[in-house]
Amino acid sequence: MTRTHDSDDRPTETNSSTDSAIDAGSGSDRDPLFDRVPRRDFMKAGAAAGAMSSLAGCTGLLGGDDSVSLEDVKTEVKPGEHDDYYAFLSGGHTGEIRVYGLPSMRQLMRIPVFQPESARGYGYDDRTSEMLEESGDYTWGDAHHPRVSQTDNDYDGRWAFVNDKANGRMARINLKYFETDAIVDVPNQQGTHGACCLLPDTKYVFGVGEFRVPMPNDGQDLTDPENYTSTIAAINPETMNVEWEVLVDGNMDNGDGGKEGRWFFATGYNSEHATTESEMSSTDTDWVKAFDVPAIEEAVEAGEYDEINGVPVVDGTRDSALNEGDRPVVRYIDVSKSPHGVSVTPDGQYAIASGKLDPTATVIDIETLAEADDPNESIVGRPRLGMGPLHTAYDGRGHAYTTLFIDSQVVKWDIEKAVEAGEKSTDPVIEKIDVHYNPGHLIAAESYTADPQGDWLISLNKLSKDRFLPVGPMHPENDQLIYIGDDEEGMSLVKDTPSYAEPHDASVVSADKIDPAKIYDPDDYDEEFVGGDDSEITREDGRVHVKMYSMRNEFGFEEVTVTEGDEVTLTVTNIEDRSDILHSLAIPEHNINIKLAPQETREVTFTADEPGVYWMYCAFFCSALHLEMRSRLIVEPAE
Repeated sequence: MTRTHDSDDRPTETNSSTDSAIDAGSGSDRDPLFDRVPRRDFMKAGAAAGAMSSLAGCTGLLGGDDSVSLEDVKTEVKPGEHDDYYAFLSGGHTGEIRVYGLPSMRQLMRIPVFQPESARGYGYDDRTSEMLEESGDYTWGDAHHPRVSQTDNDYDGRWAFVNDKANGRMARINLKYFETDAIVDVPNQQGTHGACCLLPDTKYVFGVGEFRVPMPNDGQDLTDPENYTSTIAAINPETMNVEWEVLVDGNMDNGDGGKEGRWFFATGYNSEHATTESEMSSTDTDWVKAFDVPAIEEAVEAGEYDEINGVPVVDGTRDSALNEGDRPVVRYIDVSKSPHGVSVTPDGQYAIASGKLDPTATVIDIETLAEADDPNESIVGRPRLGMGPLHTAYDGRGHAYTTLFIDSQVVKWDIEKAVEAGEKSTDPVIEKIDVHYNPGHLIAAESYTADPQGDWLISLNKLSKDRFLPVGPMHPENDQLIYIGDDEEGMSLVKDTPSYAEPHDASVVSADKIDPAKIYDPDDYDEEFVGGDDSEITREDGRVHVKMYSMRNEFGFEEVTVTEGDEVTLTVTNIEDRSDILHSLAIPEHNINIKLAPQETREVTFTADEPGVYWMYCAFFCSALHLEMRSRLIVEPAE
């Protein structure tokens, strides 16, 4: 028997042997993949193990020793108190990252990434507008998978990275200031779906390319899908340069890195190399692709690559010469068709891929992968979890949590029991909880590290239906906070949080591992700091450079006079030294609005192309004389 929770969070009992008995990927109860898995890797538990599994579902795998009752943890954060965690959630089509506090689920900040945003002046000053322009001629982005940098398999608080699924970009967020400081338009990729770090020390950030195209995509092979391919890209986190890429067969979906620096895993679909939905799902199996990073680096060092659009591209397709011999650069592991998420367990022992169209997850033994003659020999478990398994997170106590999109549930299961039970067993399932509704990603506190905290989990649900006040045909999505720290009492739904379309993934970081600045350090940026006595105007050959400070109630100049047609550069510094005193410089007629936090300098350049008077004013309420904080821009007619 397996404990479940209905939508009112009332525990009920179901028969685990019949739960999710329909196999979406096959008309048979037996999967042909398991005919190729060594039987020595499966220890059939029998009736006794089944009974023990039921017992584990009631008492917790570790006897409750590491469990903490929900009654003993903070679920509400009172006014003036701080949360225990930062949660970085993707903003989907808004192209941003949203920062929540956990467990309050209060939205603390929005970080614009892939498109302009006026409150922070992002995309309106010279530096950020140039960064966006240099990353491609795009007007929107689709942020999917935020990952935070790590050192020694633990969050180090330096950066977050996020991919633009729509336009094939990767961005870096500086966590000192919670702002985007670099974006790369990844060559040779359409649809950068995954964003993951190579651990333990964030040597690379990987962009996982989804859509297959001709390579190079220059007008050749337009109607021959057999010659299309997709790539992963290894990006240097310091420089944000693409160091190398690897071609593979089939489309790719999500990815995750091993803990010891050797392996990177990506799920893949469309092994058929097709272009239509029916053709893409016509076979029973697809792949998890295991990239041997040191072997790839050796191939690059040896010059065994083609340079495409300025990037070394290694051939990792199945028939490539580099995949022959004792050390292939990519190992293709057969799994049920169209797998979705893949994640590595905290101890680095297993990579677990979710079936999506099949009710199982595939457990891959990473340690055996390098020596196996057939990479399928590294498959050591395949538990039956429920309908539509998509993504998996971990609590550090030996449990995995997987979203079930079709069942609208999160299932908790025992990883080692899955290895012991073998083929399509439900014995590893401990309990399920209803979520509302149709979950995609989920994330547990510090699940991507070697030491998950094991208390909180967020289920990022695609539909909310009846959970909130109606707001028209477009509903909010629903991020649900679930307590997972009590193995005896089971999972508990704590709160709903409406979210704007469309969050995908998240990372949750202990608050003490991030140390944001309260004011800017002028040495961190190239713009020239303009102090209280440094305001000046210089003119040369139709260019006017205005350097001025801003502080409560005033700008460095009460008026600035230029001539029609002049190129005007404004360099403005907020000279306040107290935190949370923001100013801005807005000139709406010239599409200018730059945010200025304490000690921050921003620069903006425009052409004064129309004679007239234009008020420059502060758009942040900063004092009782806020409305009077302005300066006059006078544009005189050209002679």
